[in-house]
Amino acid sequence: MKHTGLLFFPAFDWSLGATHPEREERLLYTQEQLFEEGVMDLPQIKQYSPGVASLKDVLRTQAIFPSPESHDLAAHLIAAGSSLVLGEAWAKKEIDNGFALVRPPGHHAGATVQGNRGFCTLNNEAILINYLRTFYGVKKVAIVDTDVHHGDGTQDIFYHDPNVLFISLHQDGRTLYPGSGYIYEKGGPNAWETTLDIPLNPGTGDEELHYVLESWVLPRLYDFQPDLIINSAGQDNHFTDPLASMNVTARGYGRITELLKPDLAVLEGGYSIEGALPYVNLAIVLALAGEDYSGVIEPQKPRHSQNSSHSFKGFIKELKDQYRRTKPDWMIRTESFLPLGRWIYYPHTVYYDTEGFREVRKDWIRQCNHCGGTVLIESQNTLTGKESALVRIPFEGCSHCAQAGYDLWEQLKRRSISVLLQDQLNNKVEFWSINKGVASY
Repeated sequence: MKHTGLLFFPAFDWSLGATHPEREERLLYTQEQLFEEGVMDLPQIKQYSPGVASLKDVLRTQAIFPSPESHDLAAHLIAAGSSLVLGEAWAKKEIDNGFALVRPPGHHAGATVQGNRGFCTLNNEAILINYLRTFYGVKKVAIVDTDVHHGDGTQDIFYHDPNVLFISLHQDGRTLYPGSGYIYEKGGPNAWETTLDIPLNPGTGDEELHYVLESWVLPRLYDFQPDLIINSAGQDNHFTDPLASMNVTARGYGRITELLKPDLAVLEGGYSIEGALPYVNLAIVLALAGEDYSGVIEPQKPRHSQNSSHSFKGFIKELKDQYRRTKPDWMIRTESFLPLGRWIYYPHTVYYDTEGFREVRKDWIRQCNHCGGTVLIESQNTLTGKESALVRIPFEGCSHCAQAGYDLWEQLKRRSISVLLQDQLNNKVEFWSINKGVASY
């Protein structure tokens, strides 16, 4: 018998406001529905208790600026830690798959964190992935993000990692936050074509989404051959969601799960608290457990799809053609402070909608034929004016990239800024600040 792990963490003491769509009822209605339907009594279901991630677990993956202590991370550490609990259960073969029903969500939180954006501060899936890579020898990971919003934070963290395939199916960024996730976003210089963004038109429903999975996503997963598949299980593609405009049903979500066969799913968005979430989560859990979900029907009926089968297939064919035609266009810059090597420069900004400020980013990636390459991120908070930096030496980094990373680390410590060193190769995390010097985690 296969076993499915479930873990609930409603985060009672974390709130963005009593009437905010991201509130504890998102999980309470689901929990009640699963118990009422007798799902928790199924012999293949194993329930787990929440856990707490350490700061090192977080900083291995994300830089928290100007320091971790400057943010209220309590609930976020439990959401991330609960994902680790299920990840360990999977790695130890206690379960065949699992679903972490946790909040706060995380997929808008990126490689650098200056605050909360899109309801996210810590990226639960990314922290989980790098934990399993560090302690359980997982090499290749695929993430399929089925939230209606582009998983821009997850993409940011793994954009330069050739061993992580990130696929996001989402409502077109021209019509929805965060305004990203276009077909030409294909990965960095050492990880080209390990990012696949599929922007879909408003009104996309079950049939269309399943077609995209079967004709594009599943073949890409098959080619990549991951050791682990994670589903960022956002549920705001549902036809009743108040923040989006898609047309997916609860049974449609059950079929998504059945097609993807994720090893682990982690809850992301979904804000139709009574009309969708209890039914969508029920269908997902039943699909994970190998049970029939065809009888899961929500009270309301979906809108009639505006897409014809022929026109939608033509639209997807054009997206595939655009993806295939997109070629690398790297910006190569030589700066005196950069160690030896060919460095790609990628400037951009990140908008923090919760507090209304921008982070100005200057990303530098060392092009390498042997590993994911050293990454340097220079970050400035436009609200405070403070500057920070992240130096990342990748998993399985080569000796040249490792040396480049430590050269940058020593150089940056001489500046009056906060600097985080992520030596993923050696599981070493150090944080430098002008006031406290070096702190090791």
